[in-house]
Amino acid sequence: MTGVRFVALGDSLTEGVGDPTGDGWRGWAALLAASLAPEPVAFTNLAVSGAQTRDVLERQLPAALALRPDIASVVVGVNDTLRHTFDLDAVAARLDTAYAACTGRGALLLTACLPDPGALLRLPGALARPLARRQRAVNAVVHALSDRYGAVHLHACDAEWTQDRALWSADLLHPGERGHRRLALCFHTLLAARGAATGPAPSPDPEFPAPTRSARLRRLATAGTGWVARRCTDLLPHLLALAADDLRHHARGTTARLDHRASAAVTTALAALSAPPPDGRVPTPGAPEAASAPVTACPEPV
Repeated sequence: MTGVRFVALGDSLTEGVGDPTGDGWRGWAALLAASLAPEPVAFTNLAVSGAQTRDVLERQLPAALALRPDIASVVVGVNDTLRHTFDLDAVAARLDTAYAACTGRGALLLTACLPDPGALLRLPGALARPLARRQRAVNAVVHALSDRYGAVHLHACDAEWTQDRALWSADLLHPGERGHRRLALCFHTLLAARGAATGPAPSPDPEFPAPTRSARLRRLATAGTGWVARRCTDLLPHLLALAADDLRHHARGTTARLDHRASAAVTTALAALSAPPPDGRVPTPGAPEAASAPVTACPEPV
């Protein structure tokens, strides 16, 4: 594997928030890039904190395609669920366009299903459940489209690692260094199984000491408080209305209707997309036919 070009698109997770190094962030994508091949990899991280699928499609994707990547990661969607303007049809269409553009240029696509932010923040049930439905819907779309485009797909939404607080930063929404290393190692394992990673696997052991309790509290009180304030302005009034609806259904024993409605929305969003190729996915040019199927399982915990 020589002269590999890896471009990462997405939001704060891919930007590396939670894994500080120097004056910026490092994160799972940078850790993975260093392990893709024995030779240096040309790595460009276009991810920006707060990015939604629209930002990826309109701003990051053109820059990514200009770099002619061999590997492109598109991990985004949580910020869409945290807006009162959430539109699953639009999210699905944007992801479909981005995935098709990357694979159409010959890039191997990396995707991931993401954890539910309400569960990570341990919100009360009535507030958490509407967010969980949204995130499950986005994950279902990502999973279906990952299959369609033959992506290397990581189930990063699995509960096992999300419940291990040692893997998360003080804001409870972004992985810490250990968590980012976990993601990098999972992706490397999947890529190696596909013959697309030939460098040594990322180390699961942290390079830097864990932040002190006071440092974690400072981070939570600054960045964390700012995040909550922004979301309260944009999402909270809408979320309270969703929570009230959830409570009404819960009291009537009709919560299953809300789940069914969310599932139907996924079906509708996917049905509205253009027809896939005859074999159901876009193969990676030059890759053996057997490697075109998506790899989805996360390796055993490290």
